[in-house]
Amino acid sequence: MAALVAVAKKLWSRRRLLVLLFTPLVLLPVVFTLPRKEGRCLFVILLMAVYWCTEALPLSVTALLPITLFPFLGILRSSIVCPQYFLDTNFLFLSGLIMASAIEEWNLHRRIALKILMLVGVKPARLILGMMLTTSFLSMWLSNTASTAMMMPIANAILKSLFGQKETRGDLNCENEETAGLRLELTAQGQIYQGSAAVRTKGLYTVPTEVLFLASIEEPQVVSSLATGEGTSHAAIKARSRDFPEEAETALGLPDSSKNEEEYRRKIWKGFLISIPYSASIGGTATLTGTAPNLILIGGLKSFFPRCDVVNFGSWFIFAFPLMLLFLLLGWLWISFLYGGMTLRGWRKKRSAVHDDAENRARALIREELKRLGPMKFAEQAVFTLFCIFAILLFFRDPKFIPGWDSLFIPGFTSDAVTGVAIVTILFFFPSQRPSLKWWYDLKAPNTETEPLLTWKKAQDTIPWNIILLLGGGFAMAKGCEQSGLSLWISDQLHPLESVPPALAILILTTVIIFFTEFASNTATIIIFLPVLSELSLRLRVNPLYLMIPATVGSSYAFMLPVSTPPNSIAFASGHLLVKDMVRAGFLMNLIGVLLLNVAINTWAQAIFQLGTFPDWAHSHSANSTALPSTLVTNNTLRTL
Repeated sequence: MAALVAVAKKLWSRRRLLVLLFTPLVLLPVVFTLPRKEGRCLFVILLMAVYWCTEALPLSVTALLPITLFPFLGILRSSIVCPQYFLDTNFLFLSGLIMASAIEEWNLHRRIALKILMLVGVKPARLILGMMLTTSFLSMWLSNTASTAMMMPIANAILKSLFGQKETRGDLNCENEETAGLRLELTAQGQIYQGSAAVRTKGLYTVPTEVLFLASIEEPQVVSSLATGEGTSHAAIKARSRDFPEEAETALGLPDSSKNEEEYRRKIWKGFLISIPYSASIGGTATLTGTAPNLILIGGLKSFFPRCDVVNFGSWFIFAFPLMLLFLLLGWLWISFLYGGMTLRGWRKKRSAVHDDAENRARALIREELKRLGPMKFAEQAVFTLFCIFAILLFFRDPKFIPGWDSLFIPGFTSDAVTGVAIVTILFFFPSQRPSLKWWYDLKAPNTETEPLLTWKKAQDTIPWNIILLLGGGFAMAKGCEQSGLSLWISDQLHPLESVPPALAILILTTVIIFFTEFASNTATIIIFLPVLSELSLRLRVNPLYLMIPATVGSSYAFMLPVSTPPNSIAFASGHLLVKDMVRAGFLMNLIGVLLLNVAINTWAQAIFQLGTFPDWAHSHSANSTALPSTLVTNNTLRTL
């Protein structure tokens, strides 16, 4: 028995190598059972899907496989595959990352966070709301991982001011047995989140300013490991493996004998920590540049339906921003009810002097941190102004409900990528110090070069270039499906689904994807599902966006497990959350996500994207797909002659 256990451990330690070697052999029958090109393309797609889900290879390396496999297998020429890695969609994403780097460089995000927290108030439920609003707003423009890593120290500092230094050890003792297996798995996985963080978010890691934010944070290893690029799993192990002292420092004003106060403190702590990763995942869906699946949708539409021009930054924001606000509101009510002490009885209950004193300390802490930032610098003002111009120009390029500034130029020549790159270029030459005319007349003034708002070295260090490759891999996969005829083959296999009502199809689809993405990267999830959904929509004779948009948004709704997203794992690594806490809160969050997506796609999205009709651009694609086999036959005949 001991020998079997030892062999099993050795196999488990080499599981990635085994998956890497045996997956092609297992999938080999696909090549011979399907038509030539379709079978080979499906083989590559399934191979990449397995590698993405198991992370047998680094995620960005898996994304490069089409460059070699498609030409070798005769699916696509390399001259067609390689340009898919640098479409205009990639440059829109790149411009968003550069703007996020400038915001982080000058600490503008911290100032925004503290201002919002001061505005909403310091009562526990209001602070949770403030945390969620702040994190979601930052996540619209920054990465989910960076937003979470920046807000976690702020949450820890506020909690310390509310409850003193006393730790809630009761749950942690229970956790030792409950999550031992999870910690062993995290240890074995090693650097899994170093790659996974880039996939599920825009991939910006926390900057050194976040490390300096709190000398008093409870888990310095978590933030410092993120700042240096160390995997989140290692941070979790460090945070979890610390020895808890037998006697903790007594919290100010809270008697140790009060079990109710201890339970109250433990719940509030959990509510704060769990609200941050949830709101980061929700906030990233509100803008096209907020998370990778949104941009993969745009690239997929350009590949499958080249004439589709309905989805752009403005129309997506009009659809997704109200959905984000509704989800944040319901999520806040659920988390506040579960952990924030929000009850009908609590509203009528007289507040204690202890709670008032703790809230005063939290308010004083926020004011002190704002005071440390000092008055708004010229560089912050410049970055904020450029950021506002960036957002306004993207929104009003072609908002659909009114003519946009895009109409002033030759139709089809401008895109969101043109707007984004034009604005962020200014960051690299606009001065970070206020220009002065006196310098020209002062002959003794130092003739030093003015530092710009953002240097290329800083941008190069903070931008996750592997995400550009990952997006390109998704676009190359979509192109292969189209050119090889696999999309048409998938359409033929979906023939039995023609009788399914579209509303029921949406309900099933969102449920499957939201729970599927708990175990797989949201980027990999949407890359796998998009080709299938585009053909399913043609079979159902519904607008393709009716299926593709909710699938795209739903792929970012992963709330149940610590391993679902890097933000979840950061919160779990703090040591105050159990797996059952995240499952209990996240399961209902998943159901709320399913409900809201179905409501949104059947109400206001109908008017924004004209979902009630089968569009002309989908008609043309259907006609092209139908004509594809005869074209292939003609090409093969000519090649033979």
